[in-house]
Amino acid sequence: MKRTNQEGLKARIFDALELPKDIVLDLPRITVTGKVGAFIENHKGILEYSSDRVCINTKLGPLVIKGQDLIIKSVVADEIVVEGKIRSLEFEE
Repeated sequence: MKRTNQEGLKARIFDALELPKDIVLDLPRITVTGKVGAFIENHKGILEYSSDRVCINTKLGPLVIKGQDLIIKSVVADEIVVEGKIRSLEFEE
């Protein structure tokens, strides 16, 4: 409970200062290019990888990318690039 209140306070402060929440609160930033690629920032690691499913750990929980011929094109510190025929992206609980 205490952590939630602290995060709420942070969010209000950063709203007032107009700072980007994704950076300040360590939230994932996902950029999708059509149905052929996804760029994920602020990830916490790869949980699962196959040609039809990529599961990436984030602060909000697992992000699941489903599709065909999926490949992880690159992984650096806090960025992942996934390419292939993307069918869906969703957060699992």
